[in-house]
Amino acid sequence: MCWLWPLFAFPQAKDSLQKLQSKPLPSKPAANIAKDYKPEIFTSGFIDIVNNGQVNASARFIRLYIGEPGKFAIPISFYGGVSNNTFQNNTPGTIFSKSNSHLVNQYINPLSGLINISVEGVQFFSKKEKITRSGLLYQIGERVLSGSRIGEISNPLTGKPINFLNSFAATGLYFQTGAWERNNTKNVGVFWLALRYHACKSNAKQVKEFLPSVETNGFYHGWSGGFGIEINKLVNIKAIYYKYSKAPEIEYGLPIYQFSFQYSMK
Repeated sequence: MCWLWPLFAFPQAKDSLQKLQSKPLPSKPAANIAKDYKPEIFTSGFIDIVNNGQVNASARFIRLYIGEPGKFAIPISFYGGVSNNTFQNNTPGTIFSKSNSHLVNQYINPLSGLINISVEGVQFFSKKEKITRSGLLYQIGERVLSGSRIGEISNPLTGKPINFLNSFAATGLYFQTGAWERNNTKNVGVFWLALRYHACKSNAKQVKEFLPSVETNGFYHGWSGGFGIEINKLVNIKAIYYKYSKAPEIEYGLPIYQFSFQYSMK
C-alpha cells in the first residue's frame, strides 16, 4: 500500500496550496497584485463611420498615468490605427492620388492619426462619486497624419503618401447620467453629452509640399456636439456632429457626421 501514498498525498498538498494562495499575504501585498495583474494592451478601440463614406479604425495601445498614485496624475493614451487611405492602392491617376478629403475629418477628430499620443480626461466639478455629474473634458497631444501628393500624372511621385505631424487640442463641457437595460439594473452604464472646441496646427510648408495649390497657415479650428451610451459588455456607441469655424481649403463636403462603435476586451 505504500505506493498509493503519493497519490493520496498529492491532492491534499494541492488543496493546501490553493487555500494558501487564496489567503492574502500581509507581508507582500504588492507582490500578489503584480502577479495577478494583466496589462491592458490593445484592450479597447473604435470604428468610425463618417458621412462621406470613410471608415476609420484605431486601437488604444496602452493608457499610462504619470505622477503619484492616489494623488496628482496625468493620463497619457497611445493610439494607433488606419485612419485614412495610406494603405490603399495609391496608383498615379486614380482617385486616391487626386483627393485629400479625408484630412478634413482627421483635422477635427481628436482620435485620428496613424499614431496618436495624447493627454485626455474629464475633470468633474464635484468630487462625489455618483452616476449623474458634469465636468470639463480635455485632450491635447501630437499625431501623425497622412496625405497624398498632388501633381501631374506623369510625375512618379504623384499619389504617394506623405506623413506629417499635427498638434491638436480639444476641450469642452461634459455631462453624464445612468443607462441600463430594462430588466438588468445591476449593469448600470452611462449616457453622456459633450460640447467641445477643437483646434489643430501643422507646419504649413510641409503641407504645401504635397498640396502645392493650398493657401494655408496650417491652423484649423471648430466645434462639435455629440452623445453616447456606454454599458459594460453590451453597447458602446456614439454620434458626433462637427462644424469648422475655418474650413480647410482642400476638397471637402460639410457638414461632418461621425458614428462610432467602440469595443473593449478585458
